[in-house]
Amino acid sequence: MSSPLVDQFQRRISYLRLSVIDRCDLRCTYCMPERQTFLPKSEVLSLEEMHRMALGFIARGVTKIRLTGGEPLVRRDMIELVRALGREVGSGLEELTLTTNGTHLASFAGDLRRAGIERVNISLDTLDRDTFARITRRDQLPAVLEGIAAARAAGLKVKINAVALRGVNEGEIAEIMGWAHGLGMDLTLIEVMPLGEVEQDRIDHYLPLITVRAALEQRYTLTPEDHRTGGPARYVRVAETGGRLGLITPLTSNFCDGCNRVRVTATGQLFACLGGREQVDLRAALRSADPETALEAALDEAMRIKPERHHFRIDQRGAEPALARHMSMTGG
Repeated sequence: MSSPLVDQFQRRISYLRLSVIDRCDLRCTYCMPERQTFLPKSEVLSLEEMHRMALGFIARGVTKIRLTGGEPLVRRDMIELVRALGREVGSGLEELTLTTNGTHLASFAGDLRRAGIERVNISLDTLDRDTFARITRRDQLPAVLEGIAAARAAGLKVKINAVALRGVNEGEIAEIMGWAHGLGMDLTLIEVMPLGEVEQDRIDHYLPLITVRAALEQRYTLTPEDHRTGGPARYVRVAETGGRLGLITPLTSNFCDGCNRVRVTATGQLFACLGGREQVDLRAALRSADPETALEAALDEAMRIKPERHHFRIDQRGAEPALARHMSMTGG
């Protein structure tokens, strides 16, 4: 193995979040505008290039890869990349996972499990069909629930991710938690992030998770746990449901001191921080005359420029987003 990926703050980078496509079949109001412009397909890396790039990361000590989007399952033949990477599990790669909105999961769950994925995160902010349609601008809740059922039937471990939204789903969070835990699924709550221009003011729907936790503690017994899944979530055990609740708090409780992640877009741009502009062009490295050497150098540069922390803020009406880049481009 080549030298491990260690940034200037002595954080070991062992987790790659790889966006296989920026396109999505939903239009979540906090994520993107209705008339979102996606990248031309000519700019997107081929699946073979993504595979070669991932092997380069594994050689530098990355042990976990999460495939993201956009919505990864809308990319044609994406399952071939899953199969190729799945063969690396146990040979340097410890875990291959997927984040999906679930709309196509019913068709892919069995293939994903056979290809080497054991765990999936499914983004679902509500169990109410009308609210789902209002958030996503698409009436797809039945398809998502079907996908969740198919994933569980295929033997996939399922975790539900829900963005906490003031005035939208805050009154439903306890219900979502009870439903998820009742089916043996963990639930992770996420604070809305100021990434990309959207058609609403995010401050209207920003719900600090410290507020959510305080409300839950009026009804439930929450006990902190040391459980980690490689990401930024911090977990508590809910005594009354027996389930696990995760909290991702990019605004109210910065978690950057333990960051072990980098993100690569579908065009091969490595972003050293979700909330930063620092980036390295891996596509250029992959398409150079000496791709192996160029990729090594690019990864070294990424470690040099990775910032200490992000600086997300949602505290002023009409404020510009922290970054113009939408979450769908970088991957969740």
